[in-house]
Amino acid sequence: MDPVKELSGRFAAALRKAFGDDLAGTDPSIRRSQHADFQANVALALKGKVPGSPRDAATKILAALDVEDLCDKTDIAGPGFINLHLRADFLSKCLAQAAADARLGVATMPAPETCVIDYSSPNVAKEMHVGHIRSTIIGDALARVLGFAGHTIVRQNHLGDWGTQFGMLIEHLVDLGTGIDDASVADLNALYREARQKFDASPAFQERARQRVVLLQKGDEPTLAHWRRLVGVSRTYLAQVYERLGVTLKDADIAGESLFNPMLDGVVAELEEKGLARVDQGALCVFPPGFKSKTGDPLPLIIRKQDGGYGYATTDLAAIRYRLQKLGGTRLLYVVGAPQAQHLTMIYRAAEMAGWLAPPARAEHVAFGSVLGKDGKMFRTREGDTVRLLDLIAEAEERALKVVAEKSADLDPETQKAVAHAVGVGAIKYVDLSSDRVKDYVFDWDRMLAVEGNSGPYLQYAHARNRSILRKSGEATPPPSAIAIAAPEERALALALLSFGGAIRDVEKSLEPHRLCTYLYDLSQTFSTFYRNCKVLGADTPAERASRLALCDVTARTLALGLDLLGIEAPERM
Repeated sequence: MDPVKELSGRFAAALRKAFGDDLAGTDPSIRRSQHADFQANVALALKGKVPGSPRDAATKILAALDVEDLCDKTDIAGPGFINLHLRADFLSKCLAQAAADARLGVATMPAPETCVIDYSSPNVAKEMHVGHIRSTIIGDALARVLGFAGHTIVRQNHLGDWGTQFGMLIEHLVDLGTGIDDASVADLNALYREARQKFDASPAFQERARQRVVLLQKGDEPTLAHWRRLVGVSRTYLAQVYERLGVTLKDADIAGESLFNPMLDGVVAELEEKGLARVDQGALCVFPPGFKSKTGDPLPLIIRKQDGGYGYATTDLAAIRYRLQKLGGTRLLYVVGAPQAQHLTMIYRAAEMAGWLAPPARAEHVAFGSVLGKDGKMFRTREGDTVRLLDLIAEAEERALKVVAEKSADLDPETQKAVAHAVGVGAIKYVDLSSDRVKDYVFDWDRMLAVEGNSGPYLQYAHARNRSILRKSGEATPPPSAIAIAAPEERALALALLSFGGAIRDVEKSLEPHRLCTYLYDLSQTFSTFYRNCKVLGADTPAERASRLALCDVTARTLALGLDLLGIEAPERM
């Protein structure tokens, strides 16, 4: 039972009784409060809807509100707030029902949607680096949370697997006269650097590379054979990275630029037929309203270049049409860096002009900032190079192993290694997700791997400590029905646990994973206060011991589920 849902139902009845049926569906904005267990903001909910002061309205509602079986006390505060103090037996009942459910009482959304999430999007023939980490981690967390909320999730890894870079690479391979069936991506990196140097230094090679792109676009089989090898090696590499990082993207989720290449002619033709495209300075453009250049002229979205080629804008328009019409998306999420805001907004407006993007469907830019080093500049190696993602994971595991070995010397080496992987990767993910995604954040190993404070290891340790308590009890975990709330710390913990669903709804609505991180951190701190002040294994009575062990169990389950929705493992031992 969700106490907010139950209270909201009672408020609807009270509003109907006090003011008639017209206000029965008004949202009373019931929230957790420092002044009471919950508080209804009547002043906000009824603003401009009823005569008299908000406090008068609150008085009328309270007179009609039937919550004696739910609340010990109700009172009015401020200009129009109703404070609700829950009965201990009602709180115990709510928590017991939530704990008996595998979903911990979190209901799915009443109107589920098809959410198409564009995230990660690295380039073929290049290794993933730290610049890809935010899109990958944030996108995967949102896919997990929205899927848990009941939405149908379609993951789209918009791989950079087409274009000029392949003309350079393939032509360089032809020059070398070698295949790449067994090449590693590191070798591809070297090949790309060599091809780039040759491209920059030789006009003749530039022309050959451009002609190779033409052959690729026309479907020349020898050229396609080289392209398939490049893509195949990269796909294998990406699968390894995603597995190491604990990311749910699979090979089947790849929808690279090459997928949309056959659609580009049709996209441009449709925009022309609808009168939305016109030639400007030799290029075919769409002019979404409201966008201006620095000189104040209308800003074009170039859908066909002067030479007849297509660019990113055309591919992105083909992708959004595909996601709406073919995949049936109603909520399109683009987990892309903040600098792409204008480009994406222009794509959305053009899709609206074409009639593809129409209510209830909408597209949202899930923007994020950069990863910085301690010097406040873009995070790089000491030598100034871009940090390879696999190197970052390896260093996280190495550093975490030292922490785990120090805190858990009793674990065997293999278990320590497995826990170190969970802690290291969890630390990388948590420091990213716990930050407000639109802001830059500083990559600091010491803060990330600290077992105290708002960090991934702290939350993992809180879960492991709960599991340790349950193991030490030497008995089966008591059923949720054993929960009986009495002490103030038990009450605070129960209220925190029952707020899990609210945290999920907040992320589902805002697309801000840090809200779930904040909830889990607050829950861990609330549990620490409970454990410090309430004896568990040494409780005064068997019933009290059983109740508190059940509280430990549901806390551990909530932490584990919450961490899993962030893509972070919760080890049983640390």
